Amino acid sequence: MKLGAFSISLSVKDIARSRAFYETLGFSKFHGEEAQKWLILKNGDTVIGLFEGMFPKNMLTFNPGWDQDAQAIDDFDDVRAIQKSLLAAGVGLDSRAEGEAGPASIMLTDPDGNPILIDQHR
Repeated sequence: MKLGAFSISLSVKDIARSRAFYETLGFSKFHGEEAQKWLILKNGDTVIGLFEGMFPKNMLTFNPGWDQDAQAIDDFDDVRAIQKSLLAAGVGLDSRAEGEAGPASIMLTDPDGNPILIDQHR
């Protein structure tokens, strides 16, 4: 199963304060809008997302069809194929992808309660 680019999506209380903290650790803005309360930061190949008020807790995020630089890749598993494999394996999903192609996402929770978002943008 090819899940695509990986990042951790952090639920933050103050996006400006969090941005300043992670910039001190060597991260820099890669994408997003602080005014909209979300930013994607990078340090080398490491990607983190800062989201103020959007998610109840931190979340593992995978982006099928993207590399770590958010560039499209040709060889990937569509989120609907991933969904089908997970369901066949007996994994419960918190939300399911709709449609036959294009952007879609699924959510699931690991055995320890950690949310996982598989979010396809293309």
